[in-house]
Formats: sequence, C-alpha cells, structure tokens
Amino acid sequence: MRHETREIPKPTEAELGILNALWERGPCTVRDVHEALYRDDGTGYTTALKMLQIMHAKGLVERDDSQRAHVYRPAISKESTQRRFLSDIVQRVFDGSPSQLVLQALGGRPQASRAELDEIRALLDRIESGIVP
Repeated sequence: MRHETREIPKPTEAELGILNALWERGPCTVRDVHEALYRDDGTGYTTALKMLQIMHAKGLVERDDSQRAHVYRPAISKESTQRRFLSDIVQRVFDGSPSQLVLQALGGRPQASRAELDEIRALLDRIESGIVP
C-alpha cells in the first residue's frame, strides 16, 4: 500500500463494498470483483470496471497493468478507513465525544460477545496504564 500522505477522498458506499472485497480477498481483477459483488444482482462487468477506474483516479486503489487483465489492490488500509469514518461519525453524530459513541454501541442490541468485552477491557487497561494503542 502506498504511503497515505495526500488527502484521499472518503470512499462512497459502493466503493467501500469494493474495498472490502479487496481487503478480504487480496488483489483482484475486474472479473474477480464483478463475480464477488455484482454477479447475482445483474450489475454488468462494465460497471465494476468503471468503478475501479474511478477509484484508481481517486487514489483508493492501485492498478497493476503489467498483464492483460489488470489487477487492483487497495491503496488505503482498512484500519485507516475505519478510523476516518469513525472520526467523522464521532464529530457529526456524537458531538465529538467518543465515549458517547461507545456507550451507544455497547448499550444497543445485539449484545457484545464475551470475547469482545474482554478485548474492550484489555484496551481500557492499556489506556489507563498509558499504553495507548
């Protein structure tokens, strides 16, 4: 993945779907993306191609065009994308309060699993001891 120094546009909902497929599967051709996301809903191959071309122009994906079938890979990490969306949600929906977001998330349904709660406790312990993740 390229170093994320310039401001890359926030992915749209459709672009996030493609990024999730690339994060999960690794580098893919247009056909791979089409098969993974669009085959069953009737969306054409050219739509997947156009989406990937737009994402490449935006800097969201990188393209290896050394072979006949171009291979696309994410240019941004899943973690940085999650942080960016989360930061936006905290600012716009929770008045800048991360604790309000966490309280809403944990107070809602479905309940967090035991493993998730243990992970949250471990994170809180690290934060309290000054070991920020």
